[in-house]
Amino acid sequence: SNPVLPLEAVVSTQSTGEEDRFLICKLFHLGIDKENVYDELRTEVRNSSFFRFDWFLKSRTSIELQRRCNTLVTLIEREMAEIEEREGRKKGGIAAGKKPNGSGTSTPTFKRKAEMMMKMLGKKPKK
Repeated sequence: SNPVLPLEAVVSTQSTGEEDRFLICKLFHLGIDKENVYDELRTEVRNSSFFRFDWFLKSRTSIELQRRCNTLVTLIEREMAEIEEREGRKKGGIAAGKKPNGSGTSTPTFKRKAEMMMKMLGKKPKK
């Protein structure tokens, strides 16, 4: 999938698709499991010429950006799980009631989230 294309599940009244894509791409670029990633993301948003006149987004705190990014990552995870489930059904590989990750739960780790984001961005995961 291409990060420039719209995400199917993302619907928000306060933010646009361009903002969401920027946040997800920058989050991936900075490192999702980094300790101060949301402070760095806030700095990136403030310094980006893309948001030169977007005072709403530029005024967001790192905690608000973290909440939005967590929401976006959750939506991406759901979308990827649906895609994997559809592909699994076509191949006949996933049993009914099981999640695509093979367990009964759908709480991926940071590593799994990073892998899913890289898959969405069309990049190969680092080993």
